[in-house]
Amino acid sequence: MPELAEPQLRLGVFIGLFLVLAALEVFVPRRRPKPVKARRWLINWAIVVIDSVFLRLLFKSAAVGGALWAADNGIGLFNLAGAPVWLAFALSFIVLDFAVWLSHLASHKVPLFWRIHRMHHSDIDFDVTTAIRFHPIEIVLSMLWKYAVVLALGAPPASVLFFEIVLNGGAMFNHSNFRLPLAADRWLRLLIVTPDMHRVHHSVERREHDSNYGFNLSVWDRLFRTYTAQPDKGHDGMRIGLEKWQDERPVNLAWTLGVPFNGDRQ
Repeated sequence: MPELAEPQLRLGVFIGLFLVLAALEVFVPRRRPKPVKARRWLINWAIVVIDSVFLRLLFKSAAVGGALWAADNGIGLFNLAGAPVWLAFALSFIVLDFAVWLSHLASHKVPLFWRIHRMHHSDIDFDVTTAIRFHPIEIVLSMLWKYAVVLALGAPPASVLFFEIVLNGGAMFNHSNFRLPLAADRWLRLLIVTPDMHRVHHSVERREHDSNYGFNLSVWDRLFRTYTAQPDKGHDGMRIGLEKWQDERPVNLAWTLGVPFNGDRQ
């Protein structure tokens, strides 16, 4: 795999899918956007730029680089066992997806992790840019966790690349604010997380945002009984964000980056 092919491929898919979803949000919106949309987008894009700089400074490559290193050095379960490529590919994808679900669950249940993750939930509206609103500390911790799982598995590089593309695309898809036909939503959510399913997770109601942790496969929430089908007040009536931060503080960059250090028990 050429050194530059992986980041270029990921960036191309990211930009292409973002533009498609952003257009759908304009032409077939699920909910009416709040008046602060332009400021929200500016802040959320500023955050992803900062995240990218952090990752570039701390890591020479993404998780795919870890997979290449493991393959070259015979490290990890699948490399040691000489597992067939197709089997290692499929199992790596499934295990990585569960690992992301598990880390997301931990980010809500472990107080220290929640202090960091609540920056994501502080967004006062829900659209495709919410998918890129993660604190730099959380992005670094997430990369370390994925590296650990990839090395332990000896996951094939192609599988890790495929997973990363699907994970990023899935996150943008299920955070987007476009109107998916109800019949399509009903069938799709049997396998993957849909926007209506994940929107519940961004409700101000604690019971609702402590459910639907999946970013890609929906099976984990059903299996571990953390699934909520619909918000109590409906998708038009529900409020997004965190109860005490329903003002315009979440569209201030300095305040947003300081959320993990805010003593407020939100």
